[in-house]
Amino acid sequence: MNQHTTRTWRRTAAATGVATLLALTTACGGDAESAEATQASTVSIKDPWVKAADTGMTAAFGTLRNASDKDATVVSASATSVTKTSELHEMATDDNGQMVMRPKKGGFNLPAGKTHELDPGGDHIMLMDLTKPVRAGDEVKVTLTFADKSSMSFTAPARSFSGAEENYQPGHDMSGMDMSNHGG
Repeated sequence: MNQHTTRTWRRTAAATGVATLLALTTACGGDAESAEATQASTVSIKDPWVKAADTGMTAAFGTLRNASDKDATVVSASATSVTKTSELHEMATDDNGQMVMRPKKGGFNLPAGKTHELDPGGDHIMLMDLTKPVRAGDEVKVTLTFADKSSMSFTAPARSFSGAEENYQPGHDMSGMDMSNHGG
C-alpha cells in the first residue's frame, strides 16, 4: 500500500468505528435520562383562559391532562408578560369554617393518565400584582415548571368572567364568596 492509500484506509476505519459506536449507543438506549420523557412533555392543557382584570390580581384556569403512566407535579407558574409574581393556589376551608384562597403546598399533583381541573373556586394559577391590564381578548403566555425541572408554556385568552365572584385581593380571604356558580 502506498502512503495515500494507508491514510485513506485509516480515516475510513476511524469513521466507521465512530459510526458503529454511535449506532450501538443509540440502540442500547444511550443516555437513560434523555430516553425518558420529561413531566412537561407528557402534560397538555385544554381550554386555558385568564380572567380579565385591569389591576391587582387575576387567575388562569383550564384542564391539565397527564398522558404519562407516571404522576407529574406542577411546582410553579409564571406569566411574565403581565406580572412578576405568580403562585399555585387552592380554595380550602380554614379553621373557622370559612373558604380561603391559599398557596397550594406541594403544587398541583397530576396523577398518571388523569386530568386536573384549574377552575374558579378551586385550584388555579394566581397572577398577582399585575404590571398591566389583562383585557378580554388579550392572550397571556403562562409557563408551568414541574418537579423534574422541565417546563411547558401555553397561551391563554383573557375573558370577562363574574362567575364565582372571586375577590383576588391581598389576604386571600374568600369568605362571602358565592361558590354556587363555577362555570365560565
